Amino acid sequence: MIPCSMCGNNIALGTSVCPFCETRQAEGAVVQPVGFLHKTVNLEQGRPLVEAALNRLERELQTARHEGVRVLTLIHGYGSSGIGGAIRRESRRLLADLLHRGQLNLVIPGEEFRAKAGPVRDLLRRFPPLSANVHLNRGNRGITIVVL
Repeated sequence: MIPCSMCGNNIALGTSVCPFCETRQAEGAVVQPVGFLHKTVNLEQGRPLVEAALNRLERELQTARHEGVRVLTLIHGYGSSGIGGAIRRESRRLLADLLHRGQLNLVIPGEEFRAKAGPVRDLLRRFPPLSANVHLNRGNRGITIVVL
């Protein structure tokens, strides 16, 4: 296993496109970007209950800090009700609380992850590789971008 050159998730050696962020990988060795590490975490994987998803979110935040990850893309889904699911709602509630307590630098809901939005424009200046993020400018309500 080697880290993806864009998101930092582990992928099999020889993989040409990352299954997490869909970034084409360079042939041969994959080099980790200097000073920037982005990771995608799918909180929906395995269809967990809300409590299990929130526990995983807290573990992933702790692991990301330990690994030096700067930006997380959280996939929490939108829910099948058409008004937003419980994992989305509770994840965003927890992230807002952590942001308020100063434990996170920035939280951007997927529907606001647009290159022309002020906070996103600043984020793209700080982390230029994010401009190739598959979720940018898509209005995806099933994700949230977190800057640690």
